[in-house]
Amino acid sequence: MTLIFKSNWQPKYSLWLSIAILLLGVAIVLLPLVVVLLTSLTTPGVSVGILSEHHWSFGNYRDAWQRGKFLLAFANSTLVALAVTALQIMTSALAGYALARFQFWGKQGLLLIILATLVIPFQMLVVPTFLILKWGHLINTYWAMILPTAANGFGIFLLRQYFQTIPVELEEAAAIDGATRLQILWRIMLPLSRPALVTLFLFTFIGEWNDLFKPLVFTTRPELRTVQLALAEFQELFTSNWSLLMAAVIIATIPVLLIFLLGQRQFIRGIASTGIKN
Repeated sequence: MTLIFKSNWQPKYSLWLSIAILLLGVAIVLLPLVVVLLTSLTTPGVSVGILSEHHWSFGNYRDAWQRGKFLLAFANSTLVALAVTALQIMTSALAGYALARFQFWGKQGLLLIILATLVIPFQMLVVPTFLILKWGHLINTYWAMILPTAANGFGIFLLRQYFQTIPVELEEAAAIDGATRLQILWRIMLPLSRPALVTLFLFTFIGEWNDLFKPLVFTTRPELRTVQLALAEFQELFTSNWSLLMAAVIIATIPVLLIFLLGQRQFIRGIASTGIKN
């Protein structure tokens, strides 16, 4: 009887312990976000700890939007993020397909060089990048925020790994039907690689949306400022008004949060599938 009792209750004990640990992790992750949200809803002079329905103030979001002039910043960030994402998907797809399917001398060395670029911070390349952009008369233009990150080693490696999980027989059948390499890539490989493409889209778009360094270094014109630059300027103007600051943070976070929620299923599939083959 003792053995039966232990065998019946041991799995349940492990299950409840796992759930408790997961809930604790969720609470640790969500607690700062909850504090930011509650602070953004408070009226000036009211503590978050005594927040009630009588102290809620959604007007902080309206004031933060108007005072921070976020409309232009949202348009600029969206344009830059979408342009960089499109270029990275294009360059990563072409390079990743070549590394996954073509056989040529120096292929492994080239792959190692691409992977090595992942450990080099962009800040180390800012001086040569700035000089190149200045030589091309691209400083204070949208191209100054787009071209430096138009290609990325992570995207190339991600799509290369995913392309290797697709059977070669599909390409051979298409080649027998007369399809070219570009047609095979466009009509077969990319549609089958949607989870990896969504993963690359999310990583790139969110990274560009949250980027402060490039707009800060490569632009000075007010009409080119992005969301993160506007948020930094907003913080300097309202250092003591925490309600407005937190409202501005929520405003800047909502777009990337919505995009991630829409693509999270494909994101998980893409991450889980890219390590099947080497």
